[in-house]
Amino acid sequence: MPESAPLLRLVAGLGNPGSEYAQTRHNAGFWLVDELARQHGGHFRPEARYHGETCRIVLAGQELWLLKPMTYMNRSGLAVAALVRFHKIPLPAILVVHDDLDLPPGTVRLKRGGGHGGHNGLRDLIAHLGSNDFARLRLGIGHPGDSRDVLDHVLRRAPRTEEEQIGQAIADALRELPRILAGQWERATQALHSRKIE
Repeated sequence: MPESAPLLRLVAGLGNPGSEYAQTRHNAGFWLVDELARQHGGHFRPEARYHGETCRIVLAGQELWLLKPMTYMNRSGLAVAALVRFHKIPLPAILVVHDDLDLPPGTVRLKRGGGHGGHNGLRDLIAHLGSNDFARLRLGIGHPGDSRDVLDHVLRRAPRTEEEQIGQAIADALRELPRILAGQWERATQALHSRKIE
């Protein structure tokens, strides 16, 4: 992605609503946008027209929408598409934050485009948006080793060590967000992809 990429206007964190899912690995996307809102004085409020909870913050002098779909993971696209269409946000100005089985806990990766990789939230997003031309911030949660254990893995709370690693990845990603916001994709990518997991 070139340095002159469109400025971000929306960060959508993916997860499942409800207290029973709040601490599960699948909600890593929610964790990041919750922390981003907290750091910048934002407060999420239910917004029926967007099928989710939203807030607006100002970061580096720029207004940014934050969204948590309340549709459950496999219908995330409904919420994102509703907000994007209402506010006429171009797809390259969207950053979707989600958990990723293919990355070890604590790993964070930036990516533009590509397939859904079996992630039901991304699958639904691509279907509703009619394109995969949006940025993703992938938070590693590790793979259980057997595909039959995946559902149980993502819907369970991670051990404390892994939870702390994911938390550190979120902190590191948020430090780079002003660069991402400014369209300095390569610099942010280099910083995040070269970080060491502790």
